Amino acid sequence: MTFDSPSRTESPPEAAVDERKHGESNEPIEPPSMAGPIQDETENDNGTAESGPAPDEIIGVRRGMFGVSGTGDTSGYGRLVRTVTLPGGTEPPYGGYFDGLVATLRAALGAEFEAAVEKIVVFRGELTLHVRREHLVAVARTLRDDPALRFELCLGVSGVHYPDDQDRELHAVYQLNSITHNRRLRVEVSAPDADPHIPSLYAVYPTTDWHERETYDFFGILFDGHPSLTRISMPDDWRGHPQRKDYPLGGIPVEYKGARIPPPDERRAYS
Repeated sequence: MTFDSPSRTESPPEAAVDERKHGESNEPIEPPSMAGPIQDETENDNGTAESGPAPDEIIGVRRGMFGVSGTGDTSGYGRLVRTVTLPGGTEPPYGGYFDGLVATLRAALGAEFEAAVEKIVVFRGELTLHVRREHLVAVARTLRDDPALRFELCLGVSGVHYPDDQDRELHAVYQLNSITHNRRLRVEVSAPDADPHIPSLYAVYPTTDWHERETYDFFGILFDGHPSLTRISMPDDWRGHPQRKDYPLGGIPVEYKGARIPPPDERRAYS
């Protein structure tokens, strides 16, 4: 006895196997489609529903490698085009302890919550509250003092410069830690280039003293109420703020008190 070889070598999907009992319909069974609808919610390890990814907020378009133009580049990188995006706001439920944290803060702030919190972002498993700068001190004090929140420690202040984020070019980012509840939270505040003022959190978190000085030194953010807002790394008479995106990348004079070091292309060459 011989058998013809099947025309297909792959095994049929398990779902397509006909397991109907006697008397059931003889209509063919369709295998399930592999391209299902995108789910708005997923479940974390605890079985709690988490909101899906929020749409990105497009703030600009970057052309070329590192945004550099006019270099005579022949590698092809000069023709790269990509959008500059920030994570968009996330709708509840947020998942994990995030929902309870936000609900507690909302109850503690009352009517001020809607005015203070600009948007809530859950991105890569981390929670960020975007707070309007005029409400920063009140929100930080509530996060520190409320027994159900108890974010006692500010781990640092980071500066970010987004030249394409119109009227929000400068960002200050605070990493908060609750030792009591073993939780972490990020608070982000923005200010325009034309008015780079953000209230200091020194009165709430004294550990921000040197961090705010460093952010001022490198980004030019003015922290109102800081007891001694002076440069911490660069010389006092240094012009500009070196970590801003509009700061020259190279070929600029390096200046110190009483001395000047020329840029690399003007220095003496030794052979």
